[in-house]
Amino acid sequence: MVVYNIISNPQIQLSAPSQTVYTILAVLLALTVLAGISLMSKVKRAVTGNLIGSVAMFLAIVLTLWYYQLFTLIELWTAMLIGTLIGLLIVRNVKMIQMPQLVGLLNGFGGAASMIAGILTIINGKNTDSFSLITAGLAIVVGALTFSGSLVAAGKLHKVFPQKPIILKSHQLWTVVTLLFSLITVPLFSFSFFEQPFNQTVLIVVSTLLSLAFGVLFSIRVGGADMPITISLLNSLSGVAGAIAGLAIQDILLVTVGGIVGASGLLLTQIMCKSMNRKLMEILMGKTSVTAETKTVVESEPAPDNEVAVPAAMSPVERLRQADKVIIVPGYGMALSQAQTLVKQLADQLSSVGKTVDYAIHPVAGRMPGHMNVLLAEADVPYDKLREMDEINPQFAYTDVVLVVGANDVVNPAARTATGTPIYGMPILNVEDAKYVIFLNYDDKPGYAGVDNPLYQADPNKAILMAGDAKESLGKLLLGLQQAETPSETTGIASQGSTADWLRTAEKVIIVPGYGMALSQAQNLVKQLADQLSSAGKTVDYAIHPVAGRMPGHMNVLLAEADVPYDKLREMDEINPQFAHTDVVLVVGANDVVNPAARTAVGTPIYGMPILNVEDAKHIILLNYDDKPGYAGVDNPLYEADPNKAVLLAGDAKESLSRLLQELSL
Repeated sequence: MVVYNIISNPQIQLSAPSQTVYTILAVLLALTVLAGISLMSKVKRAVTGNLIGSVAMFLAIVLTLWYYQLFTLIELWTAMLIGTLIGLLIVRNVKMIQMPQLVGLLNGFGGAASMIAGILTIINGKNTDSFSLITAGLAIVVGALTFSGSLVAAGKLHKVFPQKPIILKSHQLWTVVTLLFSLITVPLFSFSFFEQPFNQTVLIVVSTLLSLAFGVLFSIRVGGADMPITISLLNSLSGVAGAIAGLAIQDILLVTVGGIVGASGLLLTQIMCKSMNRKLMEILMGKTSVTAETKTVVESEPAPDNEVAVPAAMSPVERLRQADKVIIVPGYGMALSQAQTLVKQLADQLSSVGKTVDYAIHPVAGRMPGHMNVLLAEADVPYDKLREMDEINPQFAYTDVVLVVGANDVVNPAARTATGTPIYGMPILNVEDAKYVIFLNYDDKPGYAGVDNPLYQADPNKAILMAGDAKESLGKLLLGLQQAETPSETTGIASQGSTADWLRTAEKVIIVPGYGMALSQAQNLVKQLADQLSSAGKTVDYAIHPVAGRMPGHMNVLLAEADVPYDKLREMDEINPQFAHTDVVLVVGANDVVNPAARTAVGTPIYGMPILNVEDAKHIILLNYDDKPGYAGVDNPLYEADPNKAVLLAGDAKESLSRLLQELSL
């Protein structure tokens, strides 16, 4: 309201704080940012740390507007509104797997902002001292190279550019020349000759172009193996650029916050370099982008059963059944396949029969530091199950089965022997020490480092590759393990196989989500099943009851989290007439909102409540925990219906969905 009054009545002004007050508040906010970054170092506290950092940055913006008396600038409010809308759009549309490229892009925006601040300082610096002019020039250089380098890094991660190193003719020479000449332009900004508007403009353009060119030349030769370090370094440079811009405009808040971001990014870069046994200067000079001279690519076709090499004496499923200790190693292939939910399901199934299951996290697995942690947290993997490399490596020798899901370079024993290759000397996860290794990788080709993995050619009694999409391979393992166990209780004479047959022969399917889906966190599997049905040419919609869940819009939020298109969600009034023309209704954790007793059970809490007319459909599959009444306490007659009409697959919705998916894939 205060801000609104100031904008509406320019004569109303908040008196600016004194320099001392501003300095004290700036230091406090900087310390708050530092505290937020510190909390983000641990997964359990990361959300809190992110929130603290976000609030601190918002308050920093408010403090800046207050100190410089900028509340009445309509253009500024317009720009911030546009930025806010762009941010909200990104949050809504960017998937978790795209987070690394988003981080790279945001690093670039930070660099661009510092570059613009430096340019404006010089343009408006008629009475500016030499120190401010030089630091402004340095902000242009560092900001520009951060901007262009980050765009290239984000483009590589998003596959806009080739992910392999791109080496140009005389690449090293051009890299050194552009960096050297861009740095030479920095002190020139303090020369009186360049105070003339034309000369000044030419120098700004030359300095910017040289710096942009260096950023591109530096980034394009970095391959996928070094991308986590590159992202971390660019994050550091974005903070450094901000701090330098703060020196140019003599703003202590920008200097301190930029310095904190730069320092934390540099520390993370050093940690990544140590983890990969890299020297930062070698990465900057492109010495790690050399591919192996002995690199060979196996062109053999995978066996019909998706297993490369001679079949082992014991199948991977049997190995898992007999194992006491299992370690799962996630990699970027898991991210590409979006298989983290199935990884969690497999781990849960193994744990439920008394096996010890842990996750081995290599510090540079994926495309940014912490990439695997984020994906596994998304699948609700307990944080205490994630083991860092130094902690887990001694345990491989006592492990029965290692399950590698989409990882290659970080488990490649050639890192110890393949001299002259990008991964030589890089610490790896010692999976070869385990009794048996199962690779769920797409094929037996080398990873981004371009170095063959000798484990692909190992004795099939030691290691085996289940080639193909990791999600499909995990599904086969899950199905194989489940077939050995007692199947879940079903109501009626219809079997799970017959419900899968209903879905196979259906032309139109409606999915009804409920609170049980939320409890089971099964929305990703619901989306996966819907996608599988849609890919087979079936029409799939979602029926949303207005009070399903625990708040209005609860189901909408959960399904949006699983990237279900909004235009697939149908409100009750729209969808009810369609049930009569539907082959199969899949009810996932819903009860009262589909209970026909709402029309007949006089005196009950649900009597007269509008419901979804699922009973009008040809077949109904209920994926509910049991056949007990819902929260209203009213028995659902659908549980007692003809099994050729309706069937209950009792148990956890996520497990029932997984079994349906496996049945459909056979």
